[in-house]
Amino acid sequence: MTLSVKEVLRAKNLVKRYGDSKNSTTAIREMTLAILESEVVSIVGQSGSGKSTLLNLLSGIDTPTSGEVFYQGKNINEMGGKDKTFMRVNDFGFVFQFFNLIPNLSAFDNAILPAVLNGTTKEKRTYVKELFTRTGLGDKENLLPSQLSGGEQQRVAIIRALTNGPKVLFADEPTGNLDSRNGKSILDLLLSSAKDNKQTLVYVTHDAHLAALADRTIEIMDGELVGKS
Repeated sequence: MTLSVKEVLRAKNLVKRYGDSKNSTTAIREMTLAILESEVVSIVGQSGSGKSTLLNLLSGIDTPTSGEVFYQGKNINEMGGKDKTFMRVNDFGFVFQFFNLIPNLSAFDNAILPAVLNGTTKEKRTYVKELFTRTGLGDKENLLPSQLSGGEQQRVAIIRALTNGPKVLFADEPTGNLDSRNGKSILDLLLSSAKDNKQTLVYVTHDAHLAALADRTIEIMDGELVGKS
């Protein structure tokens, strides 16, 4: 018996323009693609090709000029405010290139912030502490971001993304500000989480070797797909 694999994300005729009618730039051009449950997908392309824009549209961080993005069959841009917030806090996890840690919060308080937002801090404390131990940060919980190395800050950012057990992980150049050794360990951490927890992982990278670790690679050139996805 063959089990069907469901789509978790779909973009249909996606267009994103910046600027006004007289002076605009098209970052994404009529893009249609699908991403499956538990699939690991890398997005590659030259600088300015639209990689990060696509990730922001798929995750609902940004809104398309035209076209649609669906999560589990629901149009993200037609969701009400509460549903969209719930999706972002509970179903999606985000890892950004520049970490985006709050400077005056400890590493632990940064990591547990998603649980604070959905009112499950007490239930998640033990889990977050386990993640700190597993990632080699067990003795760094009380340090501020400024007291951590770049690789340590990125591991805190990943713990934060994993705190609420997301169905989909989005990572925008998660290794871009790290050396090759730290970069590989960071991506291994994301890949391990995706495999162990049956999560969908979508990540942007400029590194061909890291892109090849995905199940599938989407290449973008000038806002368009190279080949079909």
